[in-house]
Amino acid sequence: MAGVDLPAGGGGRKKGKKGKAKKRISIRIDMTPMVDVIMLLLTFFMLTTVFTQPQTLEINIPPENVNVEVGYSQLLTLRVTADGTIYYNMGIEMPQPVAFKDLHNLLVEKLQAEPKLVTLIKVHRNGSFGLMVDILDEINLASITRFSLAPFTEADEKVIRKVTGA
Repeated sequence: MAGVDLPAGGGGRKKGKKGKAKKRISIRIDMTPMVDVIMLLLTFFMLTTVFTQPQTLEINIPPENVNVEVGYSQLLTLRVTADGTIYYNMGIEMPQPVAFKDLHNLLVEKLQAEPKLVTLIKVHRNGSFGLMVDILDEINLASITRFSLAPFTEADEKVIRKVTGA
């Protein structure tokens, strides 16, 4: 464990100095038990730690060859451009821009107006994945249970260009 080593000779006086000579005491500490304790603590903490599970977004995908008929009055389309601008329209109306901060209020309003609302989300290929997840979160918070993801096509790009005048 630990030991104290005393110098040999019993500690007489040093020549030329008055008073008692200082005894030098060397201390030797055995670190082996401390290493054992550290290893036990490390093992304990490794075995009792709860690892966080990765957070995932659960999406139920319908069967492949199913056609669902949805009326235009029940369809809310959200288009997200490459620069992150969000456009919405009901049915065959012209798309209108909406800020992300106003999206939740818009979704709640449209759901109250049409209880069987189906939301179609189209995100541009170069758009932000994080923004798409944020939009899905807003849809979930608005209690919209019927939504779908679709590719952003050339026709969508033309409609957006027509709206923006570009």
